[in-house]
Amino acid sequence: MISVITPSLTDVLAARERIAPYLKPTALHHYPALDELVGGEIWVKHENHQPICAFKVRGGINLMAQLSEDERRRGVITASTGNHGQSIAYAARLFGVKAIICVPEGANPVKVKSIRGLGAEIVTQGKDFDEAREHCEQLAAARGYRYIHSGNEPHLIAGVATQALEILEAQPDIDVIIVPVGGGSGASGTCIVAKAMNPKIRVIAVQSAEAPAAYRSWKERRLVTDRMATIAEGMATRTAFELPQRILWEKLDDFVLVPDAEIRTAVRLMIETTRNLAEPAGAAPLAAALRLKDELRGKRVALILSGSNITPAQLRDLLN
Repeated sequence: MISVITPSLTDVLAARERIAPYLKPTALHHYPALDELVGGEIWVKHENHQPICAFKVRGGINLMAQLSEDERRRGVITASTGNHGQSIAYAARLFGVKAIICVPEGANPVKVKSIRGLGAEIVTQGKDFDEAREHCEQLAAARGYRYIHSGNEPHLIAGVATQALEILEAQPDIDVIIVPVGGGSGASGTCIVAKAMNPKIRVIAVQSAEAPAAYRSWKERRLVTDRMATIAEGMATRTAFELPQRILWEKLDDFVLVPDAEIRTAVRLMIETTRNLAEPAGAAPLAAALRLKDELRGKRVALILSGSNITPAQLRDLLN
């Protein structure tokens, strides 16, 4: 059992002040073409417009801004399939901190190239995220780096929660927010904001049926480990994380699984209807909305397009 404090709306408001000098609010656009597909009024939160093309950068900057001088001197280390690693690398560069990112073998080369280009050191270890994370934790303990867990970090959750704050300030009459889940920082942060601002707003999480650890953990109210075979590396975790799950158990309204086949379709539909690139995790909320269209009919729905870091090979495969 971890002993960290759950972030509050006050923490999210403070995070917004910290990241404001570095990040502008992202667009929230309404797409009538998506209205026709889903049957509700569909808005898309374009986190793909962030400088690393993913929402995670909000959390990275919020965390890095609060490191002590000793932590900055020692440097930071984390594990990632890509977007979280980009976030930490980007924020570390802003604040002049050494960053080491552990990635699994076969990690998305677009994301790995970006991490390296931002000045972070890459350590490749393990066949999946969780093996890279275990190696990362060993390195942190042996060498004294400040370890950054991708989920059990209140500063990360408070930072990424600012995306929901922007949604509800721009469109306070939103009825439903659908958010993808890997580790769960984005979904848990969205719950914190939505339930504090308007408890009637429904927050729905979505995960790939080919990597259902977070979904099962939410359903069973315990941390479970499960298979990990999804094409969506942003949702590719074998193990659920305690702090996000603790928040989701208390505040999340619903959690759905969508098979990779439906996520593939959603990537294509997102490109066709919004003319925006979406990685599989970023398109998963649309896949969930299509699955829940009877429930969402007539509702104002915000879909969080969490990122667009997709390789040309992945895109060709998805479109074919």
